[in-house]
Amino acid sequence: MKKVVLITGTSSGLGLETAVLLAQHDFKVYASMRNLAKQQKLLDAATAAGVEVQVVQLDVTDSDSINTCVNQIIEKEGRIDVLVNNAGAGFAKTTEQISESEMHWVMDVNFFGTVRCVKAVLPQMREQGRGRIINVSSVGGLVGQPFNELYCAAKFAVEGYTESMATYLTDAFGIHFTVVEPGGIVSEFMNSAMAKTITDGVMTLPPYQPILDKYLAGMRERAAAGQDQTYQTSAEVAQILLDVASAASPPVRLRTSAWAENFTRFKTSGDPDGTLQVEALKASFLS
Repeated sequence: MKKVVLITGTSSGLGLETAVLLAQHDFKVYASMRNLAKQQKLLDAATAAGVEVQVVQLDVTDSDSINTCVNQIIEKEGRIDVLVNNAGAGFAKTTEQISESEMHWVMDVNFFGTVRCVKAVLPQMREQGRGRIINVSSVGGLVGQPFNELYCAAKFAVEGYTESMATYLTDAFGIHFTVVEPGGIVSEFMNSAMAKTITDGVMTLPPYQPILDKYLAGMRERAAAGQDQTYQTSAEVAQILLDVASAASPPVRLRTSAWAENFTRFKTSGDPDGTLQVEALKASFLS
């Protein structure tokens, strides 16, 4: 029997690649996106791969939209076995520039959207005594970076949320939690993040421009060079998500490249997959 998977943010990039790849590996894929007008790219990719995906509307910032989508899938399939929280949005802007509405938007899309989707699937997964929840974070969820403080803060929140859930829901209800931490991904996501940062080629506040110039120059050099493996393709990261979705005992956290491992080594070298920390937390609080 095929496992039923719900994936958020599938109109392009990593979400699209993951939807098609999981369908190729015998998952029943429900590929969600906020704007169904953008579904053709996914449908074309699925057709080219010789697979079928079910496109559904879901806006991670809207609880009613999430609950409607989840309930419809459960009504049709009887269950959701895997949730992949992929929807998110990049954001690079100094704290001096950010508006109150932007603060809320960054957290809403990148953190609260994940929580809303998990909350929606938990009752059914708990009742069936099994489930898998994969939250796509970033190396920015482990290591703060210039101009990315709000985005990193949101992803730090995803990391703590996932780790906390793993300390008690896996043993009690058979629901496995994994946070996947890519480095840079060459996709529309990166272009969107930078578009929100720059207006007419400069930042709003001139004193930050020399720092931004260094930041952007380094980003372009790494992207162009390729030899340091800073950036991965969406397809490469999608393969990691497939591995986690298919594993008998998935890790609590997982980087997606050698570069990401090296970049986060000061934070992760003592406990690369998060198992030791979770076991220590269980011993402290639940023994």
